[in-house]
Amino acid sequence: MRKIPRTMSTQHPDNANNPEWSINGIIEGDAEIIEAYKAFSYYNIEEVMWDAEGKDVDTHVIRKLLSNYSDFFSERTIGQDVFITYRIPNPNVEKTERKVLSETMESIAVSYDVAEKFYNRKVIPIFEVILPFTTSYEELIAILRYYEKVIVNRENIELFDGIKVKDIVGETYPKTIEIIPLVEDKESLLNIGKIVAGYWRYIKPSYLRIFIARSDPAMNYGMLSAVLLAKLALSELQRLSSEINLEIYPIIGVGSLPFRGNFNPYNIENTMDEYLGVKTFTIQSAFKYDYSREEVMEAINKIYSYKMRNAIELSHTEELVLKKIVELYSKRYQQEIEKLSLMINNVSNYVPKRRARKLHIGLFGYSRESGGVKLPRAIPFCGALYSVGLPPELLGLYELSKLNEAENDILESVYINFKRDLKSSAKFFNNESLELIKEAFNVERNTIEMIKEDINFVEKNIGIKLGGGNYNERKHAYLSTLFILALRENKVEEAKNYFLEMALIRKSIG
Repeated sequence: MRKIPRTMSTQHPDNANNPEWSINGIIEGDAEIIEAYKAFSYYNIEEVMWDAEGKDVDTHVIRKLLSNYSDFFSERTIGQDVFITYRIPNPNVEKTERKVLSETMESIAVSYDVAEKFYNRKVIPIFEVILPFTTSYEELIAILRYYEKVIVNRENIELFDGIKVKDIVGETYPKTIEIIPLVEDKESLLNIGKIVAGYWRYIKPSYLRIFIARSDPAMNYGMLSAVLLAKLALSELQRLSSEINLEIYPIIGVGSLPFRGNFNPYNIENTMDEYLGVKTFTIQSAFKYDYSREEVMEAINKIYSYKMRNAIELSHTEELVLKKIVELYSKRYQQEIEKLSLMINNVSNYVPKRRARKLHIGLFGYSRESGGVKLPRAIPFCGALYSVGLPPELLGLYELSKLNEAENDILESVYINFKRDLKSSAKFFNNESLELIKEAFNVERNTIEMIKEDINFVEKNIGIKLGGGNYNERKHAYLSTLFILALRENKVEEAKNYFLEMALIRKSIG
């Protein structure tokens, strides 16, 4: 059985600090090669996601790693000890990136030839790809068959007079690859069992890795919904694993702030306790670059020493209650976000650039028939709301007042860190923000009143005090006031400086 990584370094641009080897603060090109090497060697991370979704990616990553850091990779074999895993564009969603899919798939075979020469033996350095926005098993099978039939099988095409493609370019390896579905929308998370079972029925893999999103569901449906959807998905995967006798290894995409997962060096055990059954946790940029190396290394060692436990299988009653809460809460959350969308889009322009990424607009509630509201992606979205003193974790929570005692008990027993996550975000609430954003961004009065209901519910019913207590938390509130005032007065550079200073305090952009 191959080694299944516990940690996956990603290229999410959520870091407030810049690593010293980045060029002008932007991580791109060969800096990403350095980053991958340091993830393996400096931080002892086992897997690196090589991201071709929404950004240009260097498809010669294996060649450059082996040639630039030959001593290290002579001891640690890529594809056996450490792993490079592509995230490819989904051709059904990212239609302008369809040819990038082909280019990335081609490089898998090229990487094999490079690794075989370096190691002087058969080594498959890249054999997995992550498919974002997966909604059906048919998509997974189509990508797998594309690789097998288009990239591999063309080696047998006759070019002329008995000369075949493989006579020109050599045989193609690997002969097949593994597909990791990245499941991101509500309907697909609730139907994750059908997606996995359908793929298993046709392909019969010996095991499966399934990637559960945490950031985009939070942006689309709210933090509470994102956590509950992940719990429902993990429960279903655990049940399905037993039913069809298939080893399933979930991955979860968690960021540093509570809204995106609360997975940071200060909160390792709590997050791993929350997401029982998860095999692989993402180590995003803020985790690596906004904490000291000592803190990061101690946290990563905790991940490796943590004893993995199976996910909790939810009862039918618990599932019904959690689905009810998701529907109830997300409806109000979405109403509030739609009313705040102009402000969020405005503020997100002040997010400092950390990666060379293509323009990529998130579609709020992308699975909804109405099409949703255009918003920035989850990191600038989250950073925008934090920077105006309104942490997104607090929005929509008044709807929980409609739960009865039994339903509330189920919520608290399933989402065990609910209050802890709220406390972590509530300390960045600025009491002056609501009136300031109403004036500066023309936010409607009824929207402000809805948010006030949420805030009052958090304080009076959940028992969490809003606002900071220590120096940095109070400074963050003060800076958020200055940030809004600077925007109102069109003081662009001052606003950018305030935004960055707050991100440094939070240890994450968003």
